[in-house]
Amino acid sequence: MDHSERPGPFRNLAPLVLASSSPRRQEMLARLGISFETFPSEVSEAQRPLESPENYVCRLALKKAQKVASLRPRAFVLAADTTVVIGEKILGKPESLQEAREMLSMLSGREHQVLTAYAILGPQGQSRGGLSITSVVFKKLLPEEIEAYLRTPEPWDKAGAYAIQGLASYMIRRVRGSVSNVVGLPLTEAIEDLLSLGVITYRL
Repeated sequence: MDHSERPGPFRNLAPLVLASSSPRRQEMLARLGISFETFPSEVSEAQRPLESPENYVCRLALKKAQKVASLRPRAFVLAADTTVVIGEKILGKPESLQEAREMLSMLSGREHQVLTAYAILGPQGQSRGGLSITSVVFKKLLPEEIEAYLRTPEPWDKAGAYAIQGLASYMIRRVRGSVSNVVGLPLTEAIEDLLSLGVITYRL
């Protein structure tokens, strides 16, 4: 799907493919005026034995970018992967109502980290990427709060079963770090790399 330019501070100098089906990532880029094609990258998200959360998200982001770059060799490709970590446990997207309930119960009243890695690959072998980590503290959630939230469509395609920019915003006690990173893409770093690679420029 093509996302054409709309008014914003940036414009394209080169074609860009977003290797993601995430509406949040699409909206973040589109509202800045960046034009891109979406080409979701389906890769195995199984964690390797003893793999750290940092290495896990970096590996998946690069793997997604590489897969789409092989199919769109004339464009720049941007891919990202987001995961929630509490203690040593990685929380991905919930696959059942009970799993979402367990995730929210685990996050209740505690601090956790949101990790997003991104990778940008270019048609002439250019490569950029990064990892951003944000700490988020949830308020203590009542059982009925969790059940009411689970009745909404919001938890189902989100790492950790919540959306910081959505209905769960009132549950967040404190954030330290990039908010856009929690949504799914560390915009400051990604935009800096897209500018330095000549994919986008300022709309003047």
